Amino acid sequence: MKEYKLTYFDIRGRAEISRLVFVAAGVDFTDDRIQRETWPALKPKTPQGQLPILTIDGTVVLPQSLAIARFLAMEFGLSGKNNLEHAQCDVIVQTTEDLRAEWVKVFREPDETKKVELQKKLIEEIVPKFWTIFQDTLKSNSSGYMVGDELTLADLAVYDVMEIHTRDYPELIKGYPQLQAHRERVANKPNIKKYLDKRPVTLF
Repeated sequence: MKEYKLTYFDIRGRAEISRLVFVAAGVDFTDDRIQRETWPALKPKTPQGQLPILTIDGTVVLPQSLAIARFLAMEFGLSGKNNLEHAQCDVIVQTTEDLRAEWVKVFREPDETKKVELQKKLIEEIVPKFWTIFQDTLKSNSSGYMVGDELTLADLAVYDVMEIHTRDYPELIKGYPQLQAHRERVANKPNIKKYLDKRPVTLF
């Protein structure tokens, strides 16, 4: 049996999607959460000078968050049942990454006045645009999942990318009933529920 160690900072961030894959699959892994002050010493030892990284059996090291998540999903049967479903999962995952990039723009904006403007546009225009895409995807699939008829990486990616906005703007989700039901369905999967109940509380 392989041994997995996922190394990232003590936040959800770009490692959370892979944590959710491990949890959903019921596969044990070492959740290696490092502190910011230890990062400078570790950075030169990583393949690309960034986190997260996945270490397999103590030797193989994979960088890049989405590459890690996709690899794990394929390993654990969470990437769809055929090539088409695999591609459909990739579409949703990439779409969530596009939404995340928009949030990062706001988070990293140094000018407070411009930041307020960007935040307003994010909540009033950008988030609804992406949430509509996700909800329309659910409407087109009678199973209640994003792809196919069982939980996949696509469902976990959507759940993950929505966390900050559903937390900070709880009224927003009420306009997306299918998406709200999907979040509840994912969160109530026994393995995921157990993890979420014990997960460290972090800002993002």
